[in-house]
Amino acid sequence: MMNSPSAHSTDTATVAQATTTFHGVRYLVADVQRAINFYTTHLGFNLEHQQLPMFATVALDPLKIHLSGPGASGSRPLPGGERQSPGGSNRVVLRVSDLSAIIAALRSAGATFRNTLETGPAGTQIQLLDPDGNPVELFEPAHRG
Repeated sequence: MMNSPSAHSTDTATVAQATTTFHGVRYLVADVQRAINFYTTHLGFNLEHQQLPMFATVALDPLKIHLSGPGASGSRPLPGGERQSPGGSNRVVLRVSDLSAIIAALRSAGATFRNTLETGPAGTQIQLLDPDGNPVELFEPAHRG
């Protein structure tokens, strides 16, 4: 079991002890300014830091998204030349109210969705794509009676 003390090696324990806090989520983007505009205009994030054209951090409460453009240290090729790219299935999840109204407003603003509205026992969700194809899940919890 990964979290049991006996499963931790000395190196792992050292890393765990050195980890001080959650820092954020990194998304790779083709155009940092375009990504800033998307997150601040459509999703209510605040611009926290920018080093245009390569990097910016946008924040929503404790969530920080680090936007790494071409040439940023977080988007450089991996050893062996493998290129990092946006997208994938991991995603930030934002809890919202009135998801239907939010979807309508985003559609009228030209936003792209990855799927249609999904409903499950915990609530409803949809995956919005940022301009580079990074998914952001919008989630509205089920109303408990």
